[in-house]
Amino acid sequence: MASRSKGSLRPGYTTGACAAAAAKAAAFRLAGKDEAASGRVEIPFPDGTRRELKVRRVWASHDGFSASVVKDAGDDPDVTHGIEIVASVALARDDGSLEPAPQDGRMPRVVIKGGQGVGVVTRPGLSVAVGSFAINPVPLRMIREAVYEALKGAGAVFPEGHAIEVTLSVPEGEKVAQKTLNSRLGIKGGISILGTTGIVRPLSSEAWTATITASVDVARAMGLKEVVLSSGRASEKAHMSRYNLPEEAYVMMGDYVQYALKESAAGAFRRIHLCAQWAKMLKVAMAVPETHVRHGAIDPRKAASFLEGLGCLCLKGRPFNTAREMLDTIQSRQVRASRQILSTVCSAAKSYAESLTNGVPVQVLLVSYEGEIIAQNG
Repeated sequence: MASRSKGSLRPGYTTGACAAAAAKAAAFRLAGKDEAASGRVEIPFPDGTRRELKVRRVWASHDGFSASVVKDAGDDPDVTHGIEIVASVALARDDGSLEPAPQDGRMPRVVIKGGQGVGVVTRPGLSVAVGSFAINPVPLRMIREAVYEALKGAGAVFPEGHAIEVTLSVPEGEKVAQKTLNSRLGIKGGISILGTTGIVRPLSSEAWTATITASVDVARAMGLKEVVLSSGRASEKAHMSRYNLPEEAYVMMGDYVQYALKESAAGAFRRIHLCAQWAKMLKVAMAVPETHVRHGAIDPRKAASFLEGLGCLCLKGRPFNTAREMLDTIQSRQVRASRQILSTVCSAAKSYAESLTNGVPVQVLLVSYEGEIIAQNG
């Protein structure tokens, strides 16, 4: 279990780190040692540190041994928290695959594959080739290093011309994948084995920004000319209903407006669509780069003053507690006047967005709390 300081959120471990720990525990057994008998195994991390992970079980399997680690995501609201990551390790003929040869010539090649519950990449643009299992480069290195440590630590000697085959599986992977954006990215049949550091930082931006980048890369690789950034599922669905662009065009940006706009601009798209509901759209119009409340709740007085500056005089002199109250007041006016105000807010959001996109035009669409597009920039 990852440690934490008093009063802080507890970090956890990525699926890649869990896979590496399971693979090392199984590799030890294959080499004739049971180093995981204590229920824990130590693995190296990309930053040079070492940490112990808890091993759930180790058992004899077909042609070798298997071990599993239950993912502990710490205090992060991760849908993969609590799932079992399994690594099965066996001796196999070295088929001369493209897997890198070990630096130590006495060591066999380690070939890493996916099994049940590990997704397969079906679209270009990701860090893994189409047709390959969705095991990212850093986890691959972590698994390989962990297995080599086990083999060296056990003093194992294997026959020439053989390789160590590691097969990863996630029994609940296909079910859990339905709660992720894997399908959108073209990853079918299970989850991805991820992690650039091995550590899950609770509520960090790393997972969001990595998903944004991957989504933009897929859209570009598919040859799309437009990309749609939405703050949430309701905004995305509203845009889909009206425009029906290819699924790969849709990027869930969450609260990371500035990051998503800059990533999209770098993708050389012809146009960027930006969709959000009122409170988040108002923040964008006010040039707030990240719209999550943890970066600061919207100040009703400042927001009202901002809207008055755009010509929304119906708010003048009135107290408001929330952005929603302001929207209700605006929409209580005549339909034409209301639409004009909301369109002006969209235009202000467009101005801020285009200050970040290096000339790529941005179409801004405001979505109601009922899930309908109610305004766009003029």
